[in-house]
Amino acid sequence: MFYLLHNFGWRDILDIIIIAFIIYRIIILIKGTGAVQVLIGLLIVFAIFLIALLLRLYATEFIFGSFLSSIIIVIIVLFRNEIRKALIDVGKNPFITAQSKLEKVGLIEETAKAMGELAFKRIGAIIVFERDVFLGDYLKIGTRIDSLVSKELLLSIFTPPSPLHDGAVIIQKGRIAAAACYLPLSSDESISRRLGTRHRAAIGLSELTDAFSIVISEETGGITLVLPKKIIDIKNPDELRERLLKSLNYPIEQGRPLIKTICELLFGRPNDKEQGL
Repeated sequence: MFYLLHNFGWRDILDIIIIAFIIYRIIILIKGTGAVQVLIGLLIVFAIFLIALLLRLYATEFIFGSFLSSIIIVIIVLFRNEIRKALIDVGKNPFITAQSKLEKVGLIEETAKAMGELAFKRIGAIIVFERDVFLGDYLKIGTRIDSLVSKELLLSIFTPPSPLHDGAVIIQKGRIAAAACYLPLSSDESISRRLGTRHRAAIGLSELTDAFSIVISEETGGITLVLPKKIIDIKNPDELRERLLKSLNYPIEQGRPLIKTICELLFGRPNDKEQGL
């Protein structure tokens, strides 16, 4: 131990930081997905191998040892979707920021308009916004779309007799990734009985992931924003726009006009000299 501490340098610190960051990103990547159960299964297999090794159970040791000798290939096969998503995130082009801001404004405006009209017509709907936790398991159940968000598309999805209206739309990376996705219902008995199946589905998802959802009640036409451990009743589309800006990590200062916030989102904030002109 004294030898290790004596030779401990900045390279070792950097090494620990890199490994810790990689482990953290892996946990964030698989949290709330079926990959967690797969990882637990692999840990159980490894634990059985160690027990067999200690107790000298040669047949068990041979079988599980042969499996673990190919563990790299097994991990690549089992976690191919998560690995692909991680590589996409690493390879993001840093020069498309302006475009992503423009798409974010379009996403907010189109979503608010569509939800306002659906609420007015009392058409039930649920839209889920993915954040850090990958929602790949729920995307598999639905119908893949991969389209820009537009009011017309959202209305056509949720308006009966559309075959996709019964389920959730999942927004991923600012685009409609899939529709008719089925979400896990919450089993929390403290949830108000006035909340229907769509609300329970949104709450159930928020219990497992960091995603947030917008829900339209078919009975009342009310708009509800469901966040992890928080449910907010929305009064009108303008309030929905503000809530979306906050939930999409663009905070609004108290008393700041919404149009000014959107302009700053698009073009950036002026510096002090420009403000004085």
